[in-house]
Amino acid sequence: MPTDPATDATAVFEAHRPLLQGVAYRMLGRVADAEDVVQDAWLRWADADRTEVREPRAYLVRITTRLAIDRLRQVQSRRESYVGPWLPEPLPTDFLAPGRPAPDTAERAVFAETVTLAVLVVMEALSPLERAVFVLREAFGYPYAEIAAVLERSEAAVRQLAGRARRHVEERRPRFDVDPDRQRELTERFLSAAAGGDLDGLLSLLAADARLVGDSGGKVKAPLRIIEAPDKIARFFIGIVRTSPAGLELRFLELNGGIALLTHFDGTPDSVFQLDIRDGRIQTLYVVRNPDKLASLAH
Repeated sequence: MPTDPATDATAVFEAHRPLLQGVAYRMLGRVADAEDVVQDAWLRWADADRTEVREPRAYLVRITTRLAIDRLRQVQSRRESYVGPWLPEPLPTDFLAPGRPAPDTAERAVFAETVTLAVLVVMEALSPLERAVFVLREAFGYPYAEIAAVLERSEAAVRQLAGRARRHVEERRPRFDVDPDRQRELTERFLSAAAGGDLDGLLSLLAADARLVGDSGGKVKAPLRIIEAPDKIARFFIGIVRTSPAGLELRFLELNGGIALLTHFDGTPDSVFQLDIRDGRIQTLYVVRNPDKLASLAH
């Protein structure tokens, strides 16, 4: 019995959706933008003459990457007028999912290279083409020849783009510990000290050059500049905890390959709090409060 071409098209696309979503998110840093790009890729796939497509995976990655490059060029201009520091939209990852085997060191390393908040922020300075090459090469292991076909560039040009992107990321990428147990332990100790107004306790957990990066988009309360003094960071969090509304719910989950704390108020996500740790101390504290970037965490 012949199969329905529309059904086949859907099945093929859905089999590749996680890959396409992964490419688009790493390109754009926002779940909503990535979903829009993947939806546009689906429309193009549905309308394509698929009898001419020998390798669906290559075809779909090519479409998605090109759409993501176009979308990135559009959103970059909007980010120039963004109110306060910009952080990527937190992305749920599966390492804590029930029944999922614990990831090995290599798997965590891939996440640390390509989806942590710190690395995505560094990638913001790359050109759209550099970012595409970096994502396809470093996150998904694409050969240079295949990347050249995706971007319609020569292999030599792609190698140059890859070299520039890698140097930029290597020079600016923070070196952090990614042990989830340590992340959770320090997060709990930090919140406990803040709740108790223990200034010395907070300072003992912070590196001398610790930084607080808050993202509100100007829509809710959060620092509009990066705070770089440990004493100011500690006092800021003591004040935040003291003024937190009653009924605030806390939940640990895995976001962007690391342990994070999600707070809810009246069933609505209020903020995401995540630490980067170096040499046993808190190096960077990320606080995402822009409601638009928390909507995907509501369910």
